[in-house]
Amino acid sequence: MKLNRGGGIMHEHEHNDVNAMSQRRFFTVTILNSLITLIEFLGGVFSGSLSLLSDAFHNFADSASVVGSYYAHRISQRPQNQLNTFGYKRAQIISAFLNSLFLVIISVVLIVEGVQKLFKPEQINGNLMLIVAVVSTVANLVSTLLLSRGSKHNLNIRATYLHLLSDTLASLGVILGGILIKLFDWVLVDPIITIIVALYISAEAYPIIKKTVKILMQGSPMVDCYAIQKDMMNIEGITGVHHVHIWSVDENSIVFSAHINMRDMLISEAEKIYDPVAKLLHDKYGIEHVTLQAEVERGKKEDLYLDSRNDID
Repeated sequence: MKLNRGGGIMHEHEHNDVNAMSQRRFFTVTILNSLITLIEFLGGVFSGSLSLLSDAFHNFADSASVVGSYYAHRISQRPQNQLNTFGYKRAQIISAFLNSLFLVIISVVLIVEGVQKLFKPEQINGNLMLIVAVVSTVANLVSTLLLSRGSKHNLNIRATYLHLLSDTLASLGVILGGILIKLFDWVLVDPIITIIVALYISAEAYPIIKKTVKILMQGSPMVDCYAIQKDMMNIEGITGVHHVHIWSVDENSIVFSAHINMRDMLISEAEKIYDPVAKLLHDKYGIEHVTLQAEVERGKKEDLYLDSRNDID
């Protein structure tokens, strides 16, 4: 006997943050990043600045990231259907993973280029580098502010936000480099800034990669299964809890399934036990969707966790 209970009232403010990311904002950010990319690419070519060129390629990646994030958000809003009973929520998780992975790849390329420039420095036009960097910083800052609101509670938007934030920091670094080159003709500052920014980008992207991989691999969220078992055993009528599975559909939706042992009773009596369990898991552990399988004697000797390949229904 199984009971499915779903909830849609949790994390309301997170969903509001996501919905605030309107089409107009994404479109504005995409246009700004496209213009920045063109300006920085031309500025990097004519000034000889590696940090400008690297920032141009980074901004190009950001433009693709913003477009991808927007469409991933749109896809995630599609309703559940027969082929996708959990809906399309993981579209944003996949987008966040790909965006962050691409950031790390770009960072590695920039570090390699930066190290090469340290040993073979080239003359740089500090004036042009400085002008382009100032324009890029302003545009990047506007883009970052546009996406800042929903970045705390949505991995997809956060990945895109980090793209834009790293661009802003990179542009600030280029400004600093342009000033030092203009005043002291210190051309080595250009690759040094490139390497520092690349390391920062990697450090920010890694936690997102780690979290998205865990969700995609259906890893258990930060929930104590033994504490849940203990709390469930305190509910009158439950004599055992085993075969527990907990996973996340996305960063907000946690799913729980378990087998519970109860005394032999009518289905109508069992339903009176299901409701307290669902309320406990929802209120204390933030679990939205609960599936319970009721048993009497079967499975009493099983562990809290059980490989589903060895489970015989």
